[in-house]
Amino acid sequence: MATSTQGVNLDPEKQTLLNQHKEKHFTAGEIVRDIIIGVSDGLTVPFALAAGLSGANATSSIVLTAGIAEVAAGAISMGLGGYLAAKSEADHYARELGREQEEIKSVPDTEAAEVAEILAHYGIEPHEYGPVVSALRKKPQAWLDFMMKFELGLEKPDPRRALQSALTIAIAYILGGFVPLIPYMFIPSAQDAVIASVILTLAALLIFGFAKGYFTGNKPFRSALQTALIGAIASAAAFGIAKAVHP
Repeated sequence: MATSTQGVNLDPEKQTLLNQHKEKHFTAGEIVRDIIIGVSDGLTVPFALAAGLSGANATSSIVLTAGIAEVAAGAISMGLGGYLAAKSEADHYARELGREQEEIKSVPDTEAAEVAEILAHYGIEPHEYGPVVSALRKKPQAWLDFMMKFELGLEKPDPRRALQSALTIAIAYILGGFVPLIPYMFIPSAQDAVIASVILTLAALLIFGFAKGYFTGNKPFRSALQTALIGAIASAAAFGIAKAVHP
């Protein structure tokens, strides 16, 4: 297991085995998820906006100004969304923790029966899970933790998770959002800048999609093509609509 054994009583032989065995699990899933959310939106939304304004014959300075404003607003909005989502998750855990704690106190026999039922689902026989149930009843905190994890499927959230999520998504959005705007900083003509922006952003989307597929366990090349295709469709749609409305 990848969990820490600090504070757990194990016999010396098993503790030695655990110390010698280092598992290589990827444990930064929440951070990676936030980065993916921030960068994917950051690359796509400002990219589509810049392409749309370029299609409407706006100057590079106007595209850049509007793009920076969108990146700032998008980072705040996305970061706030990440904060509220993580905060809601923590609030939900706290409510369920209080409810489960009250049930252990008020109906302990029922809760003990639920422990037995959970263990039985793993194929453990009554004579095998009986001592486990009895041991948990003697340790209320361990019993509560067991019920939260195995009955409700809830992991205790990191108290810093909400702020961490907000900052990670916002920063990732900003980093992704400035990529399609870089050409407009150096090329005065928006018609020329949009071509450079398309090339640069599609390259960034391919790299990002590959990395996303690699870290999430999906096929990296397929993920790269899908990510780039989504960005290309969004920018092409914005450019085409702008051209149609403002020939």
